[in-house]
Amino acid sequence: MTTETTTRLTIAQALERLMRHGMPFRFEAYDGSTAGPEDAAHTVRLLTERGLAYLMSTPGDLGFARAYVAGDLEIDGVHPGDPYAMMQLFRSRLTFRLPPPGELVTIVRSLGLSHLVAPPPPPEEHLPKWRRVLEGLRHSRSRDAEAIHHHYDVSNRFYELVLGPSMAYTCAVYPDTDATLEQAQAEKFDLVCRKLDLRPGQRLLDLGCGWGGMVSHAAEHYGVEALGVTLSREQATWAQESIKARGLDHLAEVRFMDYRDVPERDFDAISSIGLTEHIGVRNYAPYFAFVEDRLKPGGRLLNHCITRDNNRSATSTGAFIDRYVFPDGELAAVGRIASAVHDAGLEVRHSENLREHYAMTLRDWCRNLEAHWDEAVAEAGLGTAKVWGMYMAGSRIAFDVDEIELHQVLAVKPDAEGRSGFPLRPTF
Repeated sequence: MTTETTTRLTIAQALERLMRHGMPFRFEAYDGSTAGPEDAAHTVRLLTERGLAYLMSTPGDLGFARAYVAGDLEIDGVHPGDPYAMMQLFRSRLTFRLPPPGELVTIVRSLGLSHLVAPPPPPEEHLPKWRRVLEGLRHSRSRDAEAIHHHYDVSNRFYELVLGPSMAYTCAVYPDTDATLEQAQAEKFDLVCRKLDLRPGQRLLDLGCGWGGMVSHAAEHYGVEALGVTLSREQATWAQESIKARGLDHLAEVRFMDYRDVPERDFDAISSIGLTEHIGVRNYAPYFAFVEDRLKPGGRLLNHCITRDNNRSATSTGAFIDRYVFPDGELAAVGRIASAVHDAGLEVRHSENLREHYAMTLRDWCRNLEAHWDEAVAEAGLGTAKVWGMYMAGSRIAFDVDEIELHQVLAVKPDAEGRSGFPLRPTF
């Protein structure tokens, strides 16, 4: 008999049946089967049964990531430090169909029911959300600290290789299309300083300060007393050493500290560059209330963060990002952030979308990773380096097509008479 329910398919044949518009790449499987054009620019190789089990047990980006990071899936024709072109191809031409029940049964039986059982994930993967309760409730202090440790305490040297000398792990601002990454990062910090209208002798608090780039720039170029706080011990150590080496320790300080524990008040300005993504949407109210409490009347807030393109989408970041990159990360549209800022008693004065700038920043980070690939792998491991290449290239595409955006929101704490202290027109 050769009925639909008894025909046995190869892996390549099964995959072809799931493709809605054909195979946009060459595919080779460990059972010897092949599919797709022989002259394709990219070849995808499924090397092991474990890789097949990853793909079948967790369809979508998480299963693909597991097989790729574990080395069970290889891609020719693309550098793992910058798989942008391949991921563009996947996005534009890789579409799947849901076969009729009988055909689907044939595909699953051909591939093996045993492959529906998920193998242990690669060691680079963080725990799923339901298992993170052992670290505390979502966005509790202990769980936030563990999430930050997972992403930021990889290796300072690894970050130096990817981010470059600025050690700025947030969206740069390119003054023109020919600007270098370092020029763009310096312009980003300077733009924040100008929007905050910083002046010598003022006090700045930088929340989630990373490796201290904003703190150092504000102290060196604007003469302010700058305090930065981070939940990453590795970042704080690196930042303090950099501040001292630059002779700025009389003005700048970085503490290994939860921002909620900062005791000082009456800051002239507060910057938050890339922190809001980590705090959770439900915590916007207490977060911006903290900011309002720490600002003096007339003080300004500059909140810089990744945002959704709408408020209808889920705030979660997706399985791959959640498990491999930003555990517990959440994104909301700029309107939701602006509303939370207003509800805390601050007044929004300006908002700017820098989406295209983040796509360019990610492009340059990927170029750095590709250029320093061997050292990056030696420093952090092959799996981690692969994760970073895939995450940055995929994020670049998301900014390209306006799935996510980057907003700077500038706000002020009015005084008791409602005066903002702002000029009639922006000066930045």
